[in-house]
Amino acid sequence: MDLDTSFYYKEEHYDCERTEKLSYHYHEILKLLGEDTEREGLVKTPERVAKAMQFMTQGYRLNPEEILKSALFKEDYRQMVIVKDIEIYSMCEHHMLPFVGRAHVAYIPNGYITGLSKIARVVDAYARRLQVQERLTQQIKDCLENTLHPLGVAVVIEAQHYCMMMRGVQKQNSVTTTSDFSGGFNKLATREEFIRLISAKLR
Repeated sequence: MDLDTSFYYKEEHYDCERTEKLSYHYHEILKLLGEDTEREGLVKTPERVAKAMQFMTQGYRLNPEEILKSALFKEDYRQMVIVKDIEIYSMCEHHMLPFVGRAHVAYIPNGYITGLSKIARVVDAYARRLQVQERLTQQIKDCLENTLHPLGVAVVIEAQHYCMMMRGVQKQNSVTTTSDFSGGFNKLATREEFIRLISAKLR
């Protein structure tokens, strides 16, 4: 029985010139690795990788501070706001291999709040670049600081790095944790409350 796939249409938007140039270089890389670039499974691979890389580094074309400003609301709320377990998919700039994990972000408002989804979008905007986890953590914190001018910001990231899992030491279960705190979160009691809340599970 033949399946009718005429209804399926996939629409993608990529920079044509950039895609063409990247495709050429990935074609050459495949040849240098000893592959037959004319075999069926690889004919379209250079173009696919070119598009995938543009998607995975789309953060370079985003302005995280503008993302926050697009949903800024005046609100007299001065307690902790936490968005936790934000999925992270980034690429280590040293080996261009993925690192994946979760970010936990909190701030204490100082007259203004931002849309909760915007915090997750800020995380994505910085993660979708060639990164190191330490800098990623600080960039997220600095963005909230500079845009919201809150009473404090806290960021914790937990991630597994494929450059440690697939090559090198090949440790499959290691997790890297980074943190950055400012303002009210430098107080031990506030920081401990934040850690307790991101560690708690909903019932």
